[in-house]
Amino acid sequence: MEKHHQIVIIGAGTAGITVAAQLLRKDRKLDIAIIDPAKKHYYQAAWTLVGAGTFNYKATEREMASLIPKGATWIQEAVQDLDPDANKVTLQGGDVVTYDYLVACPGIQYNLNAIEGLAETINKNNVCSNYINPNYTWEVLQKIEKGTALFTLAPTTIKCGGAPQKIMYLADDYFRRTRKRDKIDVTYILPGGVIFGVEPFKSTIMKVVDRKDIQLRFFHALTRIDGPNHKAYFKITANQDDPNKLFYHHRPLQEKMVSETEVEVAFDMLHLAPPQSAPDFIMRSKIAAQEGPQKGWINVNLYTLQHNVYANVFALGDAAGLPTGKTGAAVRKQAPIVVENLLHVIKHDGALQPDYHGYSSCPIVTGYGKMVLAEFDYDNKRASDPMISRLFDTSKELFAMWILKKYGLPFMYWNLMLKGKA
Repeated sequence: MEKHHQIVIIGAGTAGITVAAQLLRKDRKLDIAIIDPAKKHYYQAAWTLVGAGTFNYKATEREMASLIPKGATWIQEAVQDLDPDANKVTLQGGDVVTYDYLVACPGIQYNLNAIEGLAETINKNNVCSNYINPNYTWEVLQKIEKGTALFTLAPTTIKCGGAPQKIMYLADDYFRRTRKRDKIDVTYILPGGVIFGVEPFKSTIMKVVDRKDIQLRFFHALTRIDGPNHKAYFKITANQDDPNKLFYHHRPLQEKMVSETEVEVAFDMLHLAPPQSAPDFIMRSKIAAQEGPQKGWINVNLYTLQHNVYANVFALGDAAGLPTGKTGAAVRKQAPIVVENLLHVIKHDGALQPDYHGYSSCPIVTGYGKMVLAEFDYDNKRASDPMISRLFDTSKELFAMWILKKYGLPFMYWNLMLKGKA
């Protein structure tokens, strides 16, 4: 069976619902279909807090049907293939949906099989991930009494690049509150060479690392996990002979070199951000970049968010090939630009606005009651909100930013952003 809609939006996550709501607020006559199979919608930004026992998981969950904007058609199926030459989306059930205009925002997928042993051990053996199951993270934090707590991330692009360290700072706080931190070594192992790349936020974060006495290991890429035996394996990708570039607050762990470039590290708990990519149907479609640093992600103009080849296609959110942080805050800035530029294309007036400059933000929780609000752009320059900056220095650890994270942002998400009002 084949159906046609003027505008098809792939994905009913933050990006898809926000764009649909904003479009319909501007023109109720638009024929919009949203394709997404999910029954539930989650405010995943709060899962860091869930993993630290300070937010209720059920409060992050809503019925998808309650969030689809009035006036939009919800097609509750998954996408199998996308053919932009024919303006056609094929669903997994075999039905076809054609469109005049497409907004692609299907989100990101987790590739657990990309790291040997990960799929078999996630959510058991004290191997946890807030991306997958924050309730298990909280269970592990309460259970561990001594040993080595490893925090790491896969050597791929991930959504919310600060998330792997946020839970580490909260875990450190929890271990101190429960008087077991002196028995637990907290270590952050990362594939890159910096913990955060934007000043002045980087300097603040390094002060947090110093205060908490957290060991950092750079240029270590996670390759495999032996969950039952509590061992993780990392390939050292650079600076093997330069400890100053490889370690910070270096302490020996229960470890051994298994080859010239691979190290085995024993752990008592392991939290990780799993390998991630655009969904398979995006990567094999013509709307994905075929080469370059954004290969596999949707090939869009960095400033207008219009596709670089197909003028009737726009993209935003995690699957868009944009060299900035994949966060809900980025979507909040991208959505109105997609909406305005899509309406210009529909009107054929040629007045596209190149107004997106890579804004993203990472609310970096540094402990219970403390948060740094890191905002930045394509140039990795600070891009703090002018209004908030008049009241607070968001590069510092502030209780006010914690309140924003725990109460303000969830309220804005459910009541403003998803209704097209912010």
